[in-house]
Amino acid sequence: MKIKYYPMVNRFMTFFKVRESLDRPYSSVADHSFKKPFITIAREPGSGGVPIAKAVAKKLGFTCLDEQLIEEIAKSTKQRKELIKAVDEKNRTHVEDIVQSLLNPDYVDDVKYVTELTKVVLAYALQGDVVIVGRGANFLTPFAKGLHVNITAPYETRIQRAMDFEGFSRKKAEEVIAKVEKERKEFVKQYFRKDPSKINSYDLTLNTSYFSVEKARDLIVDAFHNKFPWYEKTFGFFNLPSKKE
Repeated sequence: MKIKYYPMVNRFMTFFKVRESLDRPYSSVADHSFKKPFITIAREPGSGGVPIAKAVAKKLGFTCLDEQLIEEIAKSTKQRKELIKAVDEKNRTHVEDIVQSLLNPDYVDDVKYVTELTKVVLAYALQGDVVIVGRGANFLTPFAKGLHVNITAPYETRIQRAMDFEGFSRKKAEEVIAKVEKERKEFVKQYFRKDPSKINSYDLTLNTSYFSVEKARDLIVDAFHNKFPWYEKTFGFFNLPSKKE
């Protein structure tokens, strides 16, 4: 999917403008500019959010944006993907950024990262037909123009999945999940001034304890149809897999 940077996205190009507009992040972007709906998927580590997001995108014929967001930011900042990945969804302080920038000339500071993240997320959301994974995308985009989903699961379930699928010991699984969960929450709180744990930040919160990826996918697709009943009539779903899938 080729990204188009709309002129209105330029209003979000400086860090201070992003910070000032976080309580109304799309106030300067007219609602009518969002021609097609999109989906955002927040996820707890170990909840299965990424495979579910990919399954939803495939079912709807949408583009799933996860690693691709990192690639886009790397291109726009002319930095290596590994550098962007190192700061992705992590909160930082200005002191840390100053120290790192002095020690590492290739370091991407929070101003640059958040600005470029906002630019990329809004550009894709404006085009629609995308599933955006994490990065506080539900707080950067207009609530009415997308379906906003939160994927969760009980702590013990997430620990067990990390052990089963990543091969971690229990201690390692606990450490990784605690670290990633803390980083993601603090990232959203620091830059978007929102609490990602509040349920009214989402249209749908899905506990995946007893749902397979396919069942979760179908629930989200049904929710998308219910929120945007006009979409299929207007655009059709030419890329949908057969019913026998």
